[in-house]
Amino acid sequence: MVEALNQPEAPGIPGASIAVTLSTVSVYPRKVPFAFEIAAELGYDGIEVMVLSDPTSQDRKTLSKLSARYGMPIRSIHAPTLLLSRRVMGSSPGGKLDQTVTLAEDLGAPTVVVHPPFRWQYRYARGFAEHVRALNATRDVTIAVENMYPWRGRKREMKAYLPGWDPTEHDYENVTLDLSHAAVARQNSLDLLDVFGGRLAHLHLADGSPSMMDEHLVPGRGDQPCAEVLTELSRRQFLGDVVVEISTRRARSAAERVADLAASLTFARTYLDPEHHVEYVPPEGSHHRHLDAWQ
Repeated sequence: MVEALNQPEAPGIPGASIAVTLSTVSVYPRKVPFAFEIAAELGYDGIEVMVLSDPTSQDRKTLSKLSARYGMPIRSIHAPTLLLSRRVMGSSPGGKLDQTVTLAEDLGAPTVVVHPPFRWQYRYARGFAEHVRALNATRDVTIAVENMYPWRGRKREMKAYLPGWDPTEHDYENVTLDLSHAAVARQNSLDLLDVFGGRLAHLHLADGSPSMMDEHLVPGRGDQPCAEVLTELSRRQFLGDVVVEISTRRARSAAERVADLAASLTFARTYLDPEHHVEYVPPEGSHHRHLDAWQ
């Protein structure tokens, strides 16, 4: 087992700021090492590792070395629960979550993000809530179940998740709020702060619109109240991390990708600052909506 990394003082307490970290999926299709490099260059507070087919995202030794090299603590791990990671860490969804928890413990990452099961994983779905509850009670990490959204076609919705896409309807102890997912679900993220209350443990910062696609736009380029959400988190002295999880996979150049990552960090830092007096509007960026990369 790799020695756990020393993590920074927990944010959200008097005198400490809320950590703004970068999800490795924000640089996709670039690899995990680039995420560490650019996060350090831009001044992020740490990294969330999205476990995908990239072997580095699953390798505790390599991740530990990257963290030390760039001075970027790994503050959270996202379990491989996407369609594009369905073969990562085996085929058992429960086993994937268990392995992710072990990886997080080894790396000293206090939070694991997990999606609810897909509807065709019905056997696992029957015991999902109990499995998450047991891990929260017995392991040295926080398991935070992420809000999802209904899958929509032109004429109907499909129930894609069991026991459901909306954590407000279930009694998970800890929840991750994803603002882009809220946009697709046609929910207001600011309202969800009150609905989740003390269960909110983690936040994925990205923007979106009420479309059929999960866009993961730079905050400020969509319809969600991203600025208001961040300001309210600061007012409430939120104890979790704000994780930039945008899509840059259609960036037309390296400079465009870096500009989007920098704009997202500036946006987050601006509105998490309780003393901010100047509004920040991200540069317009490229004239396209990002394709769905997260299912």
